[in-house]
Amino acid sequence: MVTTRSLEDLDAHSYQDYVAGGRGLVLIPTGATEQHGPHLPLGVDAMLSRAVCAAAAEELGALVAPTFSYGYKSQPRSGGGNHRPGTTSLSGQALVLQTQDVVLEFFRHGIRRIAVVNGHFENYQFLYEGLDLAVRQARAGGLDGSRAMLLSYWDFVDDQALEAVFPDGFLGWDVEHGGVLETALMLHLHPDKVDMSRAPAHPPAELSPYDVFPEDPARTPSSGCLSSPTGATAERGELLLSTVRSGIVRAVTSEFGK
Repeated sequence: MVTTRSLEDLDAHSYQDYVAGGRGLVLIPTGATEQHGPHLPLGVDAMLSRAVCAAAAEELGALVAPTFSYGYKSQPRSGGGNHRPGTTSLSGQALVLQTQDVVLEFFRHGIRRIAVVNGHFENYQFLYEGLDLAVRQARAGGLDGSRAMLLSYWDFVDDQALEAVFPDGFLGWDVEHGGVLETALMLHLHPDKVDMSRAPAHPPAELSPYDVFPEDPARTPSSGCLSSPTGATAERGELLLSTVRSGIVRAVTSEFGK
C-alpha cells in the first residue's frame, strides 16, 4: 500500500506494487531556476508546480515525480530576461530530451498515465514536443495505452478567483511575473521564503510586441518583476491553490478517469 504520494520517498517494491495495480498515474512538476524579484527566491516556479501536484495527487491517487527544477530560458516579455542574476536555464533541445527520456522511463516501468504540470511559462512548447515524442515512441515500441497530458497551473485560475485576488482589476498574464499571483501562492505555501519588505511597488511593465537580441535590460523593470506584488496575501494564495487544484483534478479525471 502506498503511504506517500512522493515518488522519491517511495521504496522500489512499493512502487512496483503501485504500478502493478494497472491504474498508476504520475504527475511531473516542471519549473525553473529563475529570478522573481527581490522578495521571492529563485526556485518559485519549481516550488509552486510541486505544491500544485501535491495538492492534486491525493484526490487523484497519483504519485508526484521529482521536480524538473531547470527550465527553458527566461524571456523579457514573460520572465524578465535570461540576463538576470541567478536565472539558470536549459536549451530548448535539452528540455525536450529530458522530458522525452523521463516520460519514456515511466512508460517502461508500466505507468500508462502521465500528467506534466508546468510552472514556468517558457517551458510549454518544449514540454509539448518531449511528450509528443515520448508517447509516439512508446506506442511504436508496443507500450499500448501510453497517454500523457500537459497543463500549466495558471490556466485553471478562473474569473471568480481573479476577481477575488485582483479586486482593482487583473492586469493580464503577460505581466504576472513576480507579481501578485506567485507572491500570494508563496505566502500561503512558503511564507518563510517571502520578504514583503523588499517587494517592489512600481507600475506594471510596458512591454513591446517584439523581442531584440542581445537582450536590453532597460526594456523591463530593474527589479525583475513585471508587476508589483502589492496586494498579495496568504489568504488569496490559499484561494488560488484551491481553485487550481480543483480544476486540475477535474481535467485529469475527465481525460484519464479515476
